[in-house]
Amino acid sequence: MNQLNVTSDLSVQLSEAKWCFATRRVSPGSVASMSEDFERVEHGDLILGRVMVIGQHRGIQLASGRRSELFAGDLVVMPCAARYAPDQFEGIAVIDPEGADMLAGGGCLGKMRARNERIKSPTRVLPLGRLLDRSGDAVNVSQFALPKADKPSRIPVLAVFGTAMNSGKTLATARLSFGFKQAGLRVAALKVTGTGSFGDYNEYQDTGANYVADFTDAGMATTYMVPLNRIKEGMESLLVEAESKQCDVAVVEVADGIFQRETRGLLADPEFLDRVAGIVFACGDAVAAHGGVLELRRLGCTPVALTGMLSCSPMAVAEAQAATGISVLSKDELADPVEAMGLLRALGQTESLEYV
Repeated sequence: MNQLNVTSDLSVQLSEAKWCFATRRVSPGSVASMSEDFERVEHGDLILGRVMVIGQHRGIQLASGRRSELFAGDLVVMPCAARYAPDQFEGIAVIDPEGADMLAGGGCLGKMRARNERIKSPTRVLPLGRLLDRSGDAVNVSQFALPKADKPSRIPVLAVFGTAMNSGKTLATARLSFGFKQAGLRVAALKVTGTGSFGDYNEYQDTGANYVADFTDAGMATTYMVPLNRIKEGMESLLVEAESKQCDVAVVEVADGIFQRETRGLLADPEFLDRVAGIVFACGDAVAAHGGVLELRRLGCTPVALTGMLSCSPMAVAEAQAATGISVLSKDELADPVEAMGLLRALGQTESLEYV
């Protein structure tokens, strides 16, 4: 193994590098050296690299919470991770020493396997080293995660699922969180699967939610190809942390569509379904609503409400409600405290809550 000790040059490189959003919990001072042995890289290991060619991602989401434009020659620190995004890339957690692919702006470096033909090729990054700590072990985002839950959480959970990317899940999660907040509840807005990104995180924060977190806080750069038990363990850590912040309810977004690998796994998991009080389902149109609800019912979980892009059209709303028998709530209705509390009441989750 070719291991390079921290020198003044490496220290300067680390200080000049653009550390991505998925590294925001990592202490840069934990880095003691780096290795060029990229064959040993695992999911979540931090890579120092230099931008070679600008492609689809022209910017990087910084750990500070702002976007920075990327230029050829920029130094970046990103975790190696897989990604599944039908609108963009599918990639695996592999680092080619000749050049790696930037799979997501929030922090996902790996090897592209597939690309949506409507987007450009990925931005290419030359790996310089795999960052190591003082023990010679890889610096991994999992080292800086919230502690594992030491007891089961009890906070009521509403989960937001959708038919696909960009079906309206994040907006629904944010607006429902706002509705609960307006009702006087202390709210946790959480994302438990997906790829590290500050877009959803910031949108949740804008609602005034009392606790905002995602799977990166639970030590996962992304959740694609991560074992289901690890994802559930991460979700439980977030829920226990939400309880420690005295939150009354948690709104939890689950990424991508219901046929995506991890999302489908959660929906087929009895333990997960028992933990969730109810599901809000975001859809793009009435046909998607009909097919999605059929699949959810097959799995034993009927949504308490529909929402998403279809709620923008009164005609689509009427079609979806007629086809499924489930009410459609717009973003404004989700943000209404009466409507939000109505969902909890319908699920029998208001008995122990104190609200205005």
